[in-house]
Amino acid sequence: MDMQELVDNFALFDDWEGRYEYLISLGRELPPMDDALKTEAAKVRGCMSQVWLVLGWDADGKLTMAADSDAQIVRGLIAVLRTLFAGRTATEISDIDVAAAFARLGLDQHLSPNRRNGFFSMVEAVRAFTSRCNG
Repeated sequence: MDMQELVDNFALFDDWEGRYEYLISLGRELPPMDDALKTEAAKVRGCMSQVWLVLGWDADGKLTMAADSDAQIVRGLIAVLRTLFAGRTATEISDIDVAAAFARLGLDQHLSPNRRNGFFSMVEAVRAFTSRCNG
């Protein structure tokens, strides 16, 4: 799924209750993360929930991402994060306007400040990883 498809899918719902349910369903579809990867080093700081994020590069120089959370809505936010970043090069990732994407989905207005901060902590973790590997 690409970002436009995600925006279109969110637009199918008339209210935020439906959009939250959709976000949670996206989280349920995440590929499982091996428990062995859920280490202290993989934890994302700045999230109220527990979030683990393991990043890497495939043979084509595109970002790979294994991630999980103990909160269902955060798992949905991880799915959004994967839509934005997974399978992209470091250069492509640096060009993504995450705040604009977040706003297009309406998440900027409908998530609690703590969830927003947690999402952007995950974004920062991705950006820090890609800049270390690209710089």
